[in-house]
Amino acid sequence: MKAIKYLFIGALMLSVCAPVVAQDNKAAIDEAAQLVKSKADAKEIKSFAKKYKKNGEVLTGLARAFYEQQDTANARIYAEQATTLKYAPAYVLLGDIAALADDGGLAGQMYQQAMYFDPKLPEAYTKYATMYSKIDPAGAIQKLEDLRVNVPDYPVDLPMARLYTKANKMDEAMAAYDRWYTTTDYSKKEPGDVAGYALIHHMKKNYDKSMQIINEASQKYPRSSSINRIGLMNTIAQQKFEEALVWGDRLFNKSDSANFNDFDYTNYAQAHIGVGKYDEAINLYRKGMEVSKADQDAVNNLRKEISDAYMQKGDFDQAVAEYRLYLEGTTKKTASDYSTLAEMYYKHAADLQGEEQMNAIREADKIYADVEEKFANNTDVLAYVLNRRGTLNVILDPDSKQGLAKPVFEKLMQLMEGKENRTDADNKKLVTSYRYMMSYDLLVQDNKQAARDWAQKILTVDPENEQAKQVIENIK
Repeated sequence: MKAIKYLFIGALMLSVCAPVVAQDNKAAIDEAAQLVKSKADAKEIKSFAKKYKKNGEVLTGLARAFYEQQDTANARIYAEQATTLKYAPAYVLLGDIAALADDGGLAGQMYQQAMYFDPKLPEAYTKYATMYSKIDPAGAIQKLEDLRVNVPDYPVDLPMARLYTKANKMDEAMAAYDRWYTTTDYSKKEPGDVAGYALIHHMKKNYDKSMQIINEASQKYPRSSSINRIGLMNTIAQQKFEEALVWGDRLFNKSDSANFNDFDYTNYAQAHIGVGKYDEAINLYRKGMEVSKADQDAVNNLRKEISDAYMQKGDFDQAVAEYRLYLEGTTKKTASDYSTLAEMYYKHAADLQGEEQMNAIREADKIYADVEEKFANNTDVLAYVLNRRGTLNVILDPDSKQGLAKPVFEKLMQLMEGKENRTDADNKKLVTSYRYMMSYDLLVQDNKQAARDWAQKILTVDPENEQAKQVIENIK
């Protein structure tokens, strides 16, 4: 899943501060908003604007009313009138209009103009920082530092924390959040911002600290979906599944205005799996598929989770059926995708006996043989697959009389011998191949000299190998 999908956009966006409306102008601005909403004719609007032509605050209020109704043409007209009075918030609105038109350059100029005419206008700084947070993160941070200098009592650490988060500078984000959290009264904290702070600690794996923040926040905002969501995330990460069920219940059944995504359902499902409630978990995964039906990758990942839940439940047939559906829905299948299916059969064999057990092992080997063919040009994949196939064929032919594993280990041996700069893992595979050949020649072929030759090869790779030393000692 795409990690950025779960970072609570509201908690990570830069703050947008509305200008404070002077009390004596509030009634006029309310009147302007009503005129625009009621679609008053142009003559009436112009008459109103003429009445307040020397009042930048009211003209900007009128322009903002048009902007909120998505009438940017009229919004621009009256905002520009307000700029003739050098009213800084009017420039902010012109910046918003430019930003809406995807003209970042002009938007930045307008926000800069607002700062020039009113160096103590926070929204000009924060909106400029928002505009340039992606293309110039350092410049955006500096603009917020300028705000700190010009308006010392403004809580600049919060938008700064959001900026650092967007720039993926988590240590700096955490420090800024720490300053904000410890210096701001709780009555001025929004649940989304507190969730953003807790999320940073979650991402840094500081789960105890994150839960400390969440537990405090849950007392203030018990029905906040963002708070309850991170409570669920933390307890899942800590494998405290009973507690996770409580947080999941809060998120899904006791939160206001919650929009659930596949990640929410996955976490809640994992809480149920953690306490052995597999059917409930499978149902949650399926609900996650419903809300993610437009995202085939998300749906497919959930199908894989469902397969795993069935496997843990002990329903092998359903687990395999779901996993094969997962494979069908995967456009770029990896060797790991196929190997997982093979290992499902291998693990299932442990629960079987006799011919049923052997059939499960054969199916695993068949799948690995298919992987060997599909990834014939990938040395690392081949090494893993041949090693697994060798193990499986030894199980199928425990006394080696059929020599089932012989051609497999011969391939593995040749692959490892031809590899430069072998790792310890490579050498172990090579020794495994030599050891099988040594045992095969000694016990099946009764070729003692050949067995002794294999033992000597083993010692060139693993000089302390006791089995090879014994063969050499006993065969003179």
